[in-house]
This record gives sequence, C-alpha cells and structure tokens, in this order.
Amino acid sequence: MPIIDQVKNVARKLMESRPAPDALRDHLRSRKPIARLFRDDGTIPNHPHWPLVIYRAPLDLEAVDTDPAAALDALFAQNGWGRSWRDGIYDFTHYHSQVHEVLGVAIGTAEVEFGGPRGRVYALKPGDVAILPAGTGHRLVSASEDLLVVGAYPDKGKYDEVTDSRQRLDAKARIAACPPPDRDPVYGEATGIVLLWD
Repeated sequence: MPIIDQVKNVARKLMESRPAPDALRDHLRSRKPIARLFRDDGTIPNHPHWPLVIYRAPLDLEAVDTDPAAALDALFAQNGWGRSWRDGIYDFTHYHSQVHEVLGVAIGTAEVEFGGPRGRVYALKPGDVAILPAGTGHRLVSASEDLLVVGAYPDKGKYDEVTDSRQRLDAKARIAACPPPDRDPVYGEATGIVLLWD
C-alpha cells in the first residue's frame, strides 16, 4: 500500500468515531459464502487451491450506528485485517501475489470481474464483502458514481500489485508461499475462509 494511503488511513482513524466491537458483533448475520475457484488462465495465475469468497451483506450496515465505511473498517481490523484503505476499485486487471485482500462495499454498487478476463463478473452492493486469496485477478467493470469500498489486508503478507504478465512465473511462487490468514475478516476465528482455505 503506498505510503500516502497509509498516512491518510492513520489520520482518518484518529479523527472518526468507530463502533465498539460488541456493537459490530450484534449486527453480524450468518451468511452462506459464495466460493469460486478460478484457474490459471496463462496470464492471471489466480490461487491454485483457495477460492474467492463472497458474503452477501453479512453486517447490517443500516443497524450499525456509524458511517458504513468506518463499520466495515473496524470489523476487518478487529479480525486482524487492519491495513486498510477506502476508495474505488481499479478498472484494470491486477492481483496481489504476496498478500490476500478483503473488499467491502460501504456505499454504492459495482460490477467486479474476478479471476481475470476468463473469470466471472459479480454484482456487489452495500454491505457485500469479497475475500480474495493472493493471485486473484480483479478489476472494476462498472460502478455507481458514489461507490466507496473498504479494502484491507491481513497482518501476514507484503503488499504488492502485479499487472505485468511477464511477472507471472515469479508471482506464482510467491502466491504459493503466501500463508493463510489466522482469521476470517468478517466472522473471525475457526470459520469462513479459515475453514475454506484449509
């Protein structure tokens, strides 16, 4: 994550009102995950074993008495996914080879292509959360003008951004070496991706 984004994130967290962990837990809803494993298409490696996971509105953003972005940010942070940012999603295909990523839609709607050009487009709306294992290609296809996404990374792993297919072979080795996260960014320990990515 660029240094300027890290500085903005720290400043924002110091200034905003963040919900208490208990308040967030009270508004979590059990959701069956959508899980989709994408194959290496020769350009985008994707993850060889772990699927993309999407939860449809697992946190009731309307019931949480705070800004939706702050609520998602706090939820991810309390589950060990604290290196966060807020913005849109890049409109070009890219992936991270050394770290997993979670994307939560705070405001607006988006169509996002996961898995690269041979992957699949999913429509995301407020509250939806997508968890991408290292190597998962993704890009914004279309979005409402007010789209605001909260992205975050687990404590394990190093941020990088890969867009060049010439880096694919080296990236595949880094993807395979990327450790699984200790906690699901939404539900915490011993559930969700902790089980799906075992």
